[in-house]
Amino acid sequence: MKSEVRIKKLNDNAVIPTYGTEYSAGADLYACLEDKICINPGETVLVKTGLAMEIPAGYAGFIYARSGLATKKGLAPANKVGVVDADYRGEVMVALHNHGSEAVEVENGERIAQMVIAPFLTAEFVLADELEDTVRGAGGFGSTGSK
Repeated sequence: MKSEVRIKKLNDNAVIPTYGTEYSAGADLYACLEDKICINPGETVLVKTGLAMEIPAGYAGFIYARSGLATKKGLAPANKVGVVDADYRGEVMVALHNHGSEAVEVENGERIAQMVIAPFLTAEFVLADELEDTVRGAGGFGSTGSK
């Protein structure tokens, strides 16, 4: 299923997101930098993409780590999953965090994250005195694992 997402280049060097394969869920986002940057261990840096987007109403752009960048260089979004709302029109940026023990350089045009555009529901939260019972009940973290 395809849907049109309008994109505006804020920088001539910006790269339009691309899908690695026909069935990729995430489109690669690219760094748009004047000069390469160095991210030290434990440091988080906002990396620009040079793009603004018009995501359709009822959808959001969810920004995830690229598995290769995370496993090979230790770089992943600091907030684990970034969210680009449909009404946001500013530059899409990725807060890259260095989880490794060595400084890592990021260069202009490097793939830094992937974005999945997906529908979401807006909940109407309704206060209730009681909730329906379930088999799980109030069992929390690890409560559904095998014994």
